[in-house]
Amino acid sequence: MPEGRGVFITATDTSCGKTLLGVLLARVFRERGLKVGVMKPVETGCLLEGGVPTPVDALRLMEASGFTAPLDVVNPYRFKEPLAPTVAAGLNGVRIEPEKIVACFESIQHLSDITIVEGAGGIAVPLCEGLTMGGLAKMLGLSTVVVVPQRLGCINHTVLTLRYAESLGLCVKGVVLNHLEKEEDESVPHNRRELERLGVKIIGELPHISGSTLPDEVYTIATFLI
Repeated sequence: MPEGRGVFITATDTSCGKTLLGVLLARVFRERGLKVGVMKPVETGCLLEGGVPTPVDALRLMEASGFTAPLDVVNPYRFKEPLAPTVAAGLNGVRIEPEKIVACFESIQHLSDITIVEGAGGIAVPLCEGLTMGGLAKMLGLSTVVVVPQRLGCINHTVLTLRYAESLGLCVKGVVLNHLEKEEDESVPHNRRELERLGVKIIGELPHISGSTLPDEVYTIATFLI
């Protein structure tokens, strides 16, 4: 599949801020007059509403983008268990089919100027037999952006993630550092400089966000990704 106009948001781990970045980018792209498509191919750890798993992340992306495709297209697979997709699917007797995800993605692309796809967990998390999240990004023909939490350990996690992306032949647009916590550890003032010394391309650094204000840094990040 040829590379399309869009981005695959991945991370060094789970709960790094992928959805947050996706929501912020969707708002900026929409502000710039673009029709924004969004996709969360698989979401685990869904809340149960009336006994039915509700994909909170996918719904947040849809709300931010104004995208109105059916939820089953935006999020074809959802599970209540907060586990890796392969494990959650197996517990529910479901086989995740890459072909179905690709078909949904293509229908979204046809409706959009730019498409934001959010992975689940980190880049090497298995999606189904023989395919990881990074492999899915490659299959969809999308460049990637890696979200990295600004905290102790992020240097190692970032380097390993980028090496894995390189092994897949992925086009990595860059890294976004995310300040998850208001109270930060002593590594934070040094992490960015050390990562850049190691050759890591950092395209933005999100402050700890509370409220709905768009931080200025998001506009810089969005410019790198269009």
